[in-house]
Amino acid sequence: MDGDAADAAYADENFPETGPTRRCVATFALRPKAELVRCVVSPDGVLVPDLETKLPGRGLYVTPSRDAIGQALKKRAFAKAAKRPVQVPDDWADRLAHLIAARCGSLLGLARRAGQAVIGYDQAEAWVRANRAALLIQACDGAAGGRSKLSSLFAALRAQPGQASRPENPGREWSLLTAAQLAAPFGRDHLVHVAISPGGLAQRLDEEFARLSQLRADGFEQEVARA
Repeated sequence: MDGDAADAAYADENFPETGPTRRCVATFALRPKAELVRCVVSPDGVLVPDLETKLPGRGLYVTPSRDAIGQALKKRAFAKAAKRPVQVPDDWADRLAHLIAARCGSLLGLARRAGQAVIGYDQAEAWVRANRAALLIQACDGAAGGRSKLSSLFAALRAQPGQASRPENPGREWSLLTAAQLAAPFGRDHLVHVAISPGGLAQRLDEEFARLSQLRADGFEQEVARA
């Protein structure tokens, strides 16, 4: 694609602002909004992630992966889509990962206050056995034995007939936060096991963890199971 054609690809009509999908500025793929990260350009020209999709201004959407963000930076996609100069810090992907992890913590706190979360091995296991766990969240640095046992149980029960995944009941396990990060929303210092009941918070947590998993660079903190 030559320069003129590339610039033409960023015409406003190619980037829908209504409906359930948005176009990634890096890959040009149309994807559900929940799978992308909305950004806006601040008054002083800095690219700002808008995880809650509430900031004013035209939204620029990007796939939350280091590859896509790298592509966007290389071809100045944010500036072309915004039709203005845009400053993007070199560590923008790292900052984004930090913000998404913090948002996961905030959502876990909401789940705690709403009575939609239990903590600790025994309570999480009880919810898993009772088919009350829409999500199983385990610390990436927790003891392998307990994590593996609960993970196997969760996967086996979710694989049974009648346990199909739904947005509000994803049936997924994530291991993206450290024990300290997982503990903080619950007022603890160290926590390895959390179970989340079905509902809107489970869906939102699943979406945020899915985005966070794409930004992890070392491949260790990752989604560890899916029913």
